[in-house]
Amino acid sequence: MSHTTKAPPSSAPAESSNRVTLGLSNRLLARPEVGALVAAIVIFIFFLIVAPAFRSADSFFTVLYQASTIGIVAVGVGMLMIGGEFDLSAGVTVTAAGLFNAMFCYELGINLIVGAVLSLVFCLLVGFINGYLVMRTGIPSFLITLGTFFVLQGANLGVTKLITGSVSSPNINQMDGYSFLNAVFAHEFHVFGVTLPITVIWWLLFVAMSGYILQRTRIGNWIYAVGGNADSARAVGVPVLKVKVGLFMTVSFLAWFTGMHYLYNFNVLQAGNGVGNEFLYIIAAVVGGTLLTGGYGNAFGVAIGAFIFGMTNLCIVYAGWDPNWFKAFLGVMLLLAVIVNLYVKKLSTTRKVG
Repeated sequence: MSHTTKAPPSSAPAESSNRVTLGLSNRLLARPEVGALVAAIVIFIFFLIVAPAFRSADSFFTVLYQASTIGIVAVGVGMLMIGGEFDLSAGVTVTAAGLFNAMFCYELGINLIVGAVLSLVFCLLVGFINGYLVMRTGIPSFLITLGTFFVLQGANLGVTKLITGSVSSPNINQMDGYSFLNAVFAHEFHVFGVTLPITVIWWLLFVAMSGYILQRTRIGNWIYAVGGNADSARAVGVPVLKVKVGLFMTVSFLAWFTGMHYLYNFNVLQAGNGVGNEFLYIIAAVVGGTLLTGGYGNAFGVAIGAFIFGMTNLCIVYAGWDPNWFKAFLGVMLLLAVIVNLYVKKLSTTRKVG
């Protein structure tokens, strides 16, 4: 009697054995926001020790408000930098949005809501022009947007002075539509004795939306692709022109949003405001782990970078130090962030290859 012996099934191809499994430390190092998170915790503990005024809930929410005023635009700037471009006109676009809304409605006597919509159209047009010129001319984005920066800065001052005879917009708190827009852009919630500005909620919402788009959608993959290598992305069918123009328009939309907050929070705007803020948005993105070369970063890192900015900006005052040192502190923080981010990315890549 013969027995047929069934041969054991051959093992599966070595697909799984060839797969590289990253350890926990490598996965953490691959996250852009890890360095910023560690820095934020260290700075937070430091100011808790040296600035007693920072230990109250009111002070913490004031820091969050300060961070949100930079963080909202920084969300868009961070996405644009991941896509491989810069926008140096974002700061003055914020002011231009508010001035357009205030003076247009005040001089013509129309509802502020109409002016806010037209202001949004104007800002989106600025973003479209920036993106279209960058893509069609091949001129680096920092040069194109530097030109836009000077145009808007001059127009903000020149048009405001021409219309109002001064360098500030008219007070709009008695005009139609003010109450509604104030509630949308500048409302304050009072919860358990603490004041929570609505901009903090909007900021967190925009961060969540940006994080979802970047990590969970095809558009997010396109943004990383065009930031890493635009030619390769174009070769595999990514609509590079639309992606980059869309990113510039996203920055302009968030600049408009912040401009509306300033206008309906203070009721008047100074035409010279916003100059220099474009660097704060970039610093927040870089401190949050976004590489200047594009293709690397995420929304949560940018949010942490903005929080570090807000914390240091106010806590230097809470600690009783000379606030003139703030800019020097920002410069040092930016240099350290760039060095640490490059080192961490190189270390992570080396471990993957090894």
